[in-house]
Amino acid sequence: MNRLATYCFAAVSAIAMQPVCGFAESLDHLTDLTGRVQAIVTLKGRDNFASEYRYDVSVRNLSPDAIIGDSLVIVLDKITNLAGEDREGLMRESFLKRFDVLDQDGQTDDGKPYFRIPAGTSPDLVPQTDSLPAVVRIRNRDYVAVFTPSFKVLGQKRPPPEAKRAEPPISSIPPAPAPSTAANRNAVDKLIQLLIKKGILTEEEWRKTNQP
Repeated sequence: MNRLATYCFAAVSAIAMQPVCGFAESLDHLTDLTGRVQAIVTLKGRDNFASEYRYDVSVRNLSPDAIIGDSLVIVLDKITNLAGEDREGLMRESFLKRFDVLDQDGQTDDGKPYFRIPAGTSPDLVPQTDSLPAVVRIRNRDYVAVFTPSFKVLGQKRPPPEAKRAEPPISSIPPAPAPSTAANRNAVDKLIQLLIKKGILTEEEWRKTNQP
């Protein structure tokens, strides 16, 4: 019974340790930014015995727009030989199928490995700046001496902030000044003179009215 339990545990452990990279994930919500950014590929190590190559791949934003940092994904699009070809001559099979791509984050709908760019200290990758690198390990099963990996970059542009509503301009026209006391007195005097002239009011009546 103990031996059976040991075998079961070993089988479960072996399954759990298998890399989960055979699934295809849709990245339709991301935009192809390849023409507006640059994938910077740097060879960091080489294991001749295992024919394994380690690359650091970062993204440089060449566009005038900010890119959401945690949306960036690099896709291993193709592998070319010295002649710049990405398929072998006779069967036209993609060179990419001859390589083992290790520690990938997943695969696209068409089966290409992709890696997520690590998030930096800023939420956005602003223009003319570089992202942190993603580590890409490629094992060459055919032991071809020279090959070049090529990457596409997917991501999302940061939408511009909403424009604020324009406030109505403050009127710069000063209020009309109130008529002065002297002007009011002058108007009353003219009215009294007119009434006396027409015989409606006599000067004697006017003087009695204005006596304190």
